[in-house]
Amino acid sequence: MGRGRERPLTVHHLNQLLLICSIVLLVAVAAVRISSRSGLPSLLVYLGIGIALGQDGIAHVHFDNAELTQVIGYAALVVILAEGGLGTKWTEVRPVLSSAAVLALVGVAVSVGVTASAAHFLIGLEWRQALIIGAVVSSTDAAAVFSVLRKIPLPRRVTGTLEAESGFNDAPVVILVVAFSTAGPVEHWYLLIGEIALELAIGAAIGLAVGWLGSWGLRHVALPASGLYPIAVMAIAVAAYAAGALAHGSGFLAVYLASMVLGNAKLPHWPATRGFADGLGWLAQIGMFVLLGLLVTPHELGDDIVPALVIGLALTMVARPLSVVLCLVPFRVPWQEQALMSWAGLRGAVPIILATIPMVQGVEGSERIFNIVFVLVVVYTLVQGPTLPWLARKLRLGEESGAADLGIESAPLEHLRGHLLSMVIPDTSRMHGVEVAELRLPAGSAVTLVVREGESFVPLPTTMLQHGDELLVVATDPVRDAAERRLLAVGRGGKLAGWLGTDSAPA
Repeated sequence: MGRGRERPLTVHHLNQLLLICSIVLLVAVAAVRISSRSGLPSLLVYLGIGIALGQDGIAHVHFDNAELTQVIGYAALVVILAEGGLGTKWTEVRPVLSSAAVLALVGVAVSVGVTASAAHFLIGLEWRQALIIGAVVSSTDAAAVFSVLRKIPLPRRVTGTLEAESGFNDAPVVILVVAFSTAGPVEHWYLLIGEIALELAIGAAIGLAVGWLGSWGLRHVALPASGLYPIAVMAIAVAAYAAGALAHGSGFLAVYLASMVLGNAKLPHWPATRGFADGLGWLAQIGMFVLLGLLVTPHELGDDIVPALVIGLALTMVARPLSVVLCLVPFRVPWQEQALMSWAGLRGAVPIILATIPMVQGVEGSERIFNIVFVLVVVYTLVQGPTLPWLARKLRLGEESGAADLGIESAPLEHLRGHLLSMVIPDTSRMHGVEVAELRLPAGSAVTLVVREGESFVPLPTTMLQHGDELLVVATDPVRDAAERRLLAVGRGGKLAGWLGTDSAPA
């Protein structure tokens, strides 16, 4: 940069930016507690933070870059879909895979048609704008569904169907919105259907292939540090999206399927991976919603409130229930579950992000489309999210009819003031032939698991250790060093190590 020209970013500006971002993150994290107590989806709180920072808020930040919002929104959506896929249990999705796929394809088509017709005939929008709005709001939001439904004890068929649908339906909706924003209504509808089918097939094939290869590699390649596994898993998921998109397929479907394969592959250090992905998912949601709140201009929303309410009413009360009924009748789903799934078609950041596509493409009236979608999402999320538990109780779907899985969590051992020691008995070790009780580990430590020839078992005091055995020893903080010294001593001196003077072997 030449002299006299002001630098766009200095270290001082960076310090200010980091301070503001850290404060926003802390406020957003604290808001999660408020939203969980009130039952409101956290996305509304994050949107409120963005609006408060915007040009009509207290900070008066002027931001109107729709293209940057779209790029960051896509990146955040990739992370959210990856986190959702990693947490999706194949045992719950497999029985409802066909019904979820029908909802994600046929259901979206029905919803687009009904919603677009309402926008055209009731509001008076042109068909191109009406079709864009119909496509934008017809996708259930993965972040909203994953965050709300996992807090409600619903039957597995309902939860699995809604989670799989929200993971699948982003792909066809993105294709429709791009098609309508580029050329308006498509004359040759069969060409559009063929394009959607091809992109979905490419995305599915790449997602499954990348997920299988990634899980195989992580199970067979030992990384030098446990912290590398979460990074590798997320990198594989993002690579699936990029590969699918570059191959002219559905990157969103690819990342969701690849993450689902990884999430059900029993990878090493899985609790750490889930925690890392969960944290990234929260960070993506916070950044995405705050940015969308910055993009909106509240004083321009007044004229679009009534159209948004009318379109949202048609979507919620007509389009969504009709699509659910038509798609699930062949699967003989009880009417109570159909009613709940009709009301649980949650919208969130995805429709707002998709509403930036016509803005970037320069579609006439795109600002009004964005405002209508924004108001619709906020109002109906405010109505649907908190009332879902109440509706589930009224329909008697609030709890499983059978025994539910225990809510078991894996806690880091440092929270328990303990350590997990792992060791393999080498061929030259004198620990071979020693019984577990003869290890004479200090009080506060114990051998909890033995892995022998690929099989793991809990040892008895009389279990005799062998060459090649892998031992997992749990020890409390005060005796951790003593337990390690004792193991090393037995490895060098055998069961008589205490009498051979080898207890002082270096750790």
